Amino acid sequence: MKQIHSLLCLLLLVVSFTACESNDDSNSNSQNDDTFAQNFGNAASKDFIGQVVDIDNHPIQNAEIKIGTSTVQTDINGVFIINGADVHEKFAYITATKAGYIDGSRAMVPTSGKNNVKIMLIPNAPIQTIQSGVESEVALPSGTKVNFDGEFQDENGNSYSGTVSVSMFHLLPSDDNIDKLMPGMLYAQTKTNQEAVLETFGMLNVELRGSAGQKLNIKEGHTAEITLKIDDSQTATAPGSIPLWHFDEAKGYWKEDGFATKLGNKYVGEVSHFSWWNCDIPNSSIRLTITILDINSNPLPNVRINILNPVGFHANGSTEDNGQLSGILPANQTLTLNVITDCGIIYTTTIGPFTSDTVLPTISITNSQAVSTRLNGTVKKCDGTNVTNGYVLMHYGTTDVIKAVTNGTFNFTNIVCSDNNQFTLEGVDFDNWQTTGNINFTFTPPITDVGQLTACTSSSEFITYRINEGETYLITSEISATSNVILSNGFNAQIYIRGGSNNSFDPLIFLGCTGTIPGSYVLPNSFLNARYISITPGIWTATLIYYNNLNPINELTITINSYGAVGEYIDFTFSGVSLYSGLLYHITGSGHVIRDN
Repeated sequence: MKQIHSLLCLLLLVVSFTACESNDDSNSNSQNDDTFAQNFGNAASKDFIGQVVDIDNHPIQNAEIKIGTSTVQTDINGVFIINGADVHEKFAYITATKAGYIDGSRAMVPTSGKNNVKIMLIPNAPIQTIQSGVESEVALPSGTKVNFDGEFQDENGNSYSGTVSVSMFHLLPSDDNIDKLMPGMLYAQTKTNQEAVLETFGMLNVELRGSAGQKLNIKEGHTAEITLKIDDSQTATAPGSIPLWHFDEAKGYWKEDGFATKLGNKYVGEVSHFSWWNCDIPNSSIRLTITILDINSNPLPNVRINILNPVGFHANGSTEDNGQLSGILPANQTLTLNVITDCGIIYTTTIGPFTSDTVLPTISITNSQAVSTRLNGTVKKCDGTNVTNGYVLMHYGTTDVIKAVTNGTFNFTNIVCSDNNQFTLEGVDFDNWQTTGNINFTFTPPITDVGQLTACTSSSEFITYRINEGETYLITSEISATSNVILSNGFNAQIYIRGGSNNSFDPLIFLGCTGTIPGSYVLPNSFLNARYISITPGIWTATLIYYNNLNPINELTITINSYGAVGEYIDFTFSGVSLYSGLLYHITGSGHVIRDN
């Protein structure tokens, strides 16, 4: 299952032909953008984090992202961060552009937390070159096609003569990635200036380029005929006549514009320009807000919400950092709400019908196959200061999760499936384009503390540890990781890791365990010596020793998350309690070190 970052109203219940007739092209057009924008609520400032990928889910670097008046570029992971973007309470519009791709966008109802966005860009690959002044047909293998009369103009309205390169993409409703590939969301302005939720029967994008690469369009006063193959699953229910809608790339929503007629298994209609065109049935709409919490009342971000109507069509979205999801849904329908993670459906209930905007009562999740854990950690820069503008990217199962780092720290709740507790985490300093690289970890519900991560590309390995909530010690040099070492105390270390300087006032640590298989090793199968440096009172150092369980207060767990081949990484975390001079000392830490032999 792939993560989805905005509630999209997809494939909704087909309304009757009578309802469809009210949108016939014979009705007068009273669309007014200023009046319609009153549906968006007051101006608002919201925070966004997101990712731009290609159709194979690979990140796209240096895509330009624009929200309101704010513009940034994506990093090597395709990630962007925009805080304090100028949007509206009930509508935000995000655009993504990159040379070689069709312009992408997402529209959403923003929440009060960090709003997550994912946009999938489609390659702009010409499929045919035609000539101006000549009637031409450009077709896809499915039978979807466009017929041109040969008249074109440039972006300034000047007539164009010459070759025309045609790119075409037909997006089917059955496409699993429709919510990431389509522009905006299925939210529209009818001819009578009303809001509508759309049920799509297919979308078509056409882009025209001249011989010099300039954008072209159909000449004013002329039209082109589009033919869209109807998805096989919809052929039987597709109405004989259906409204056409074009996507307004400046405004971020669909506008009713003409109609198409069903001929066999295709819809045929005329259009006066090209961007995205959509064959849709309109439904009256409401805005719905959903909040998902775990059993301890912690917000659950990144869980997928799937909403079905009685005939099985659905809307999808996923919760934000605050566990909320807001979106636009059809009014006057009884719906089934499913909460879905990598573990499957973990909650289901019936909601609606709704006649007005609604905030649902909080939903608490209790499921033995899906346990929640709180993931905590810190991310530092190369100089040891906090990352103030950055993120962590978590890969778990088939899900990618992006979370912002605030003043060096991050924490969020994640659902862990009973059959998979492994994940990787990458910390990124967005300002300086520095990264920790991917580090392997193991979930340990109810709390998973990954310790300190260092986003410093020049540093290939590190060990961090912290004692009694004091300073976090970072070691990036003089690190070794060997195997099959017999220590002076007789301990047989199948993994033996050393890091740090012999200087009395520098961090220094030794640790090891009796096996190389990923998992947890507790006393007496693990040991750890760590230097503790204190300046209160005076200056002194001590070495805390965790290597046996003779003292009932001496406890230690070392968890090996991954054990790579020679030259690859060993990833681990550790925690323990030791009695020293009558006082208890708690230690936690993690490491990402290269195996030497």
